[in-house]
Amino acid sequence: MISSRRATLVAVLTLTLVPVTALTAPQALAEPRKRSQVAGAALSRHMLAQLRVARPLSIRGYDRGRFQPWERRAGRCDTRETVLARDGRHVRRDAACRPVKGLWYSPYDGKRLRSEKQADVDHVVPLAYAWRSGAKRWSQAKRRAFANDLTRPELLTVSHSANIAKGGRGPQGWRPQRRAYWCRYATSWITVKHHYRLFVTRKEKAALLNMLRTC
Repeated sequence: MISSRRATLVAVLTLTLVPVTALTAPQALAEPRKRSQVAGAALSRHMLAQLRVARPLSIRGYDRGRFQPWERRAGRCDTRETVLARDGRHVRRDAACRPVKGLWYSPYDGKRLRSEKQADVDHVVPLAYAWRSGAKRWSQAKRRAFANDLTRPELLTVSHSANIAKGGRGPQGWRPQRRAYWCRYATSWITVKHHYRLFVTRKEKAALLNMLRTC
C-alpha cells in the first residue's frame, strides 16, 4: 500500500514539475540579455559622467551641408544606401545601389516597413543637435566623418514618420514611442557623444539617466 502511494506521489510531482520547467526556460534564456543590458547601462552611466555639462551653443551658422552627407562608399553605394542594406532583410538594389525592395523594422515605433519609401536613415544624435553640442567648432572633415559614421551607433533605419516626429530634438524633448527601446536609445546616444566628446545639457543628462533606469 505504501509503495503504491509513493508511486502515485512521484507521478503527480512529475506532472506538476514539467510545465514549471517549460515556463522557466524562456526566463533562463532572457537572463544573459538582461545582464548585458545592466552592464551596458553601468558603462553608459560612467561615460555620461565624463561628459561636460554646458549650455547649448547657438544654432547660428548651421546648415546640413556643413556635414556633407552622404559619403560615397564601395562601388556606387553611399552611406545611406549602405545602412538600408545593413538594417534590412531581402534587400534588392538597382544598378545605382538604390534599394528597390526589402523589409525593414523601425525600433523607435515597432513598425514593419515594406517599402524603402517608408524608411529613413536617422542620425541618432541629430546633426543640428550635434552642432549645438560642440560640432559647430569642428573642422569640415570631422563633421563629415560624424555624419557618415558606420562604426558607432549613430545611423539607424527607422520609419519616416518616427524620423519626422523626432526632428532635431534631444532625449529631453523626444523619446522613442516604444519604451522597450529606451535603454538602447540612451546607450547609443551616450556612446556617440562620448566618442566625439560632445557636451550635454543638464536636462539632457537627466533624461538619459531616466531612460537608463529601464535597462
